[in-house]
Amino acid sequence: MNTRVPDSFCGRRRRLIAAAGLVALGSRTGAALSDGMGPVRPRSAPPSLQLLRSDGRSLPLGEQLKGGVTAVQLMFTGCSAVCPLQGALFASLQAGLAARSMGDVRLLSLSIDPLGDSPAALRAWLKQYGADARWSAAAPAANDLDRMLDFLGKRGQTTGDRHTTELHLFDREGRLAWRTSGLPPVAEVLGALQQLRA
Repeated sequence: MNTRVPDSFCGRRRRLIAAAGLVALGSRTGAALSDGMGPVRPRSAPPSLQLLRSDGRSLPLGEQLKGGVTAVQLMFTGCSAVCPLQGALFASLQAGLAARSMGDVRLLSLSIDPLGDSPAALRAWLKQYGADARWSAAAPAANDLDRMLDFLGKRGQTTGDRHTTELHLFDREGRLAWRTSGLPPVAEVLGALQQLRA
């Protein structure tokens, strides 16, 4: 008995599966792209929570963000997936800010691993990427992590992986004002930061 499936059937089946995959990918990409990118309206003040900074000081998140336009990334120092890309992105952004004389813009790496990221670990992270004085790092208290992620729209992710390659941009009043795409081009971020400075 010949149980071999004709090649024409297999080819048709593969094409249908591939087409279904592209449709699913296209709809997912569309959802991701329209999911909160660009200006945040109304601008949102952060929740009241404490950060432990790389210099060992404890400071409220709102106080950390007030007084200057700030770009925020989520990371953790023990990460070997997207966090090194985030560090490299901030290093490039830091160079772009210097080249454009945007010295008043600040960078903040916020850890999503408050139990693992001590001030010493955060200092090592900053050193690894050549951070200057405008770039700081901090971690929330463990019991504040979910509130921080809720505010940034990251806790509800269904994969359990809280990594994100988006940046969150805050205005001088410390309000969330802009969300970028994932791993945004430096020029895109610089343009958004320039708008927030105006």
